[in-house]
Amino acid sequence: MRPRLVLVTLLFASFIAWLTVHSSFAQAPESAPPPAAESPPPSSEASPAPGPTDEHQLLKLLPHEQADAVIVLGELRSAVRVSPNSADARLKLAQGLYRIGDLDAALDECRVALKLESNNARAHLQLGVTLMAKQDGHAAAIALMEAILLDPELTHAHYSLGSVQYSLGHLTAAIQSYRQALDLQPNFPDARYRLALVLKLTNRHQEAAQFMEEAAIGGVPQAQYFMGNAYRNGQGVEKNLALAIRWWTNAVEFGQQRAAESLSQLRRQALSPDQSERRRKDAIEAFRQYRDDLWADYPDAVRNDPSESLGIDLLKDSQGSSGVTTLFTEAFALSETAHDELARLYETGLDTRLAQFDTHILTCFETIAADGFIPSKKALARIYGKGLGVTPDFQKAKAMLKGLSKQETKAVLDEIAGR
Repeated sequence: MRPRLVLVTLLFASFIAWLTVHSSFAQAPESAPPPAAESPPPSSEASPAPGPTDEHQLLKLLPHEQADAVIVLGELRSAVRVSPNSADARLKLAQGLYRIGDLDAALDECRVALKLESNNARAHLQLGVTLMAKQDGHAAAIALMEAILLDPELTHAHYSLGSVQYSLGHLTAAIQSYRQALDLQPNFPDARYRLALVLKLTNRHQEAAQFMEEAAIGGVPQAQYFMGNAYRNGQGVEKNLALAIRWWTNAVEFGQQRAAESLSQLRRQALSPDQSERRRKDAIEAFRQYRDDLWADYPDAVRNDPSESLGIDLLKDSQGSSGVTTLFTEAFALSETAHDELARLYETGLDTRLAQFDTHILTCFETIAADGFIPSKKALARIYGKGLGVTPDFQKAKAMLKGLSKQETKAVLDEIAGR
């Protein structure tokens, strides 16, 4: 009984401190997001930091998933009709209602479950998570603390409580909650990511970078994006643009749009004549170093020339799938050799691995051409001028050549005309 009393005292003290800290934010709207967890990016890249409770936003279900959820919900309703006094059946129904977005009904079922079984830790957890989705931080914290009181090893409750504390500005308590979640479940990259964000806010940059990198290695795309920023700016780590490119590229593979924008910005820095010579050289060198570092991932690959493409080498070595993927990676990193190979494959295809006139190649060329990559501008002009896999559009072909020298423009137009 004594350990329970101690835990109650600690949790209550934490909650009182949390309320005190929250009151100091009273002038700000309760729904206002916490400050960004990184130093402000350049104005052209500025965007809000990810919200602290993304994982508690309702799931966006696909049509077939919605149908499945409705079927399951019907089965859960039937189970409650059969056993109306079963706390477990009520809790499962609450979870089903939460999944389809009926928060009020989910809250009702949670409360019925708790009336039937007041010491059900998972019912308190579900109540807390649902209240978080309802943006009722105070009530959510109380429910989550009760869940922890009943089951101190409930990892999800510690993690969710950290999110509540983070969103309300109680950073020290949030750090403690995330650490407790990680003590219980070390293989929890999302908790490492959230902990890194809060450590960043408390100016513990090196420790934040360590947890952020661990989260990035664990596959959290937001963490990969922030690690790119950290290496770009030298925050908590030694500045290294090549590593920034690597992390941003990894994040793009997971659909992180801000990482794609950062890569685009760096390509423009490398290619724009309006940039200072030093900035252009720094960016060009970073992309070159990144392409060189790719070879380390394939120790058996032999490189005979600095301009050689790893993707082409892998294709020759019968590693078709890896070769195609690497060609795209190198082209996005401004490799002319890889780009030219993709331009060839666009017209010929590559057995079953890459269709003729593949739209992914076209999208790649359009992306880097927009950033100023001249080989892609020429390739697109040829594609649209000759109608290679697209409707012929001579005006669009000419527009692609904007910014090229007269001699380069004439050479491409002569090729399109067959002269």
